[in-house]
Amino acid sequence: MNANQTPSPNNELQSLETHLSRTLKRVPPPSGLVERLRGRVQMPTRSEIQLRLTDWRKLLVIFGGVMSGMLLLVTLARAFYYLVGRRNVM
Repeated sequence: MNANQTPSPNNELQSLETHLSRTLKRVPPPSGLVERLRGRVQMPTRSEIQLRLTDWRKLLVIFGGVMSGMLLLVTLARAFYYLVGRRNVM
């Protein structure tokens, strides 16, 4: 076999991209779409982030909820492991 006869993945990808660029038309977004998205998706400012972090009561409730959920998951996992392990021994 000749090296020219075996298609490489890069050549196949390049030919596919060329074919698609010739076949497909570029479609512009509807007018105002970008502005609406910018209005919906906004990064909070540094002061907003600091304000959220200083709300220690809310952080304490969130931390307690996460820890309780993890403890519940570990307890359930250990219970299932214990039940399945006992069933296999008999």
